[in-house]
Amino acid sequence: MFRYVSKRVIQLVIVFFIVSILIFAVVRMTPLDPIASISKGKAMSEETRLALMREYDLDKSWAGQYFSWIGGLFRGDLGKSFQYREAVSDLLSVRYKTSVQLVAMSTVMIVFLAIPLGVISAAHKNSLLDQTLTVTSLVFVSSPPFFTGILLMLLFTMVWPIFPTFGTGSDFWSNMKYLFLPSVSLAAVRIALSMRITRSNMVEQLQAPYIQTATAKGLSRRTIVYKHALKNAAIPIMTVTALDISGMLGGSVLVEKVFSLNGVGSLLADSITKSDYPVTQSITLIMVLVFMLCNLFVDIMYGIIDPRVRLD
Repeated sequence: MFRYVSKRVIQLVIVFFIVSILIFAVVRMTPLDPIASISKGKAMSEETRLALMREYDLDKSWAGQYFSWIGGLFRGDLGKSFQYREAVSDLLSVRYKTSVQLVAMSTVMIVFLAIPLGVISAAHKNSLLDQTLTVTSLVFVSSPPFFTGILLMLLFTMVWPIFPTFGTGSDFWSNMKYLFLPSVSLAAVRIALSMRITRSNMVEQLQAPYIQTATAKGLSRRTIVYKHALKNAAIPIMTVTALDISGMLGGSVLVEKVFSLNGVGSLLADSITKSDYPVTQSITLIMVLVFMLCNLFVDIMYGIIDPRVRLD
């Protein structure tokens, strides 16, 4: 186990540096002028422009800017925002809570809706309930989060004004109410996808020979489904759930904009349109890092859940 984890961590570090270079380069390929973001479009003298470029290391070569940025990362310094003239770490410290709560609520919905519904659908294969769940999941799989968000906003603004549709609350519990609709919007497509994957794997397990043996031994249907079939179908379900968590970080960008949430996703969207290099590259790299860590977690859990998977 230790040898495998060490090998995967080394691979993760290598990929991390390669991805950081790609992100750094792509961000700087945008045609917008970062100085305009710093000055907010105001006219300035050439001396002032040069001074700003020196302050933000824009007078250095791309290589110099990269090593200055990546070196700052290891010191906990993500740079200074062009648009807000504040440290990126300070901006993230204010906004990350909203994004974390949004993704956490969406994850809870996926775990407590997608997996049970997938199991129930598989256990009642070809029934009316199964067909209804399958068609419904297909509809949601085909609907992007921002589209679902707009529909929910219209529904709960004009028809059932139960939940607030914009902004965030003043405390934790009121914030949960504000984040309910965004969480549903973010989780809907992943609930549908995870449900379909759970159903598919459960149907495959329920048709396996060992299930017939368990049935012949007189085990109850509930024991067969939940203790035997679900356990053996857990690995692909766990994989999808873990990747859903990392994927929702990217999906939160549009959802936060639709619902006017003051989170990391909306900060990233604003920074892209303003050519705010430090904010854009730092948030993107953090999202990629979370994605890689989720993959590492899944790989390790493979060997723990299923002894047949060798970690070497």
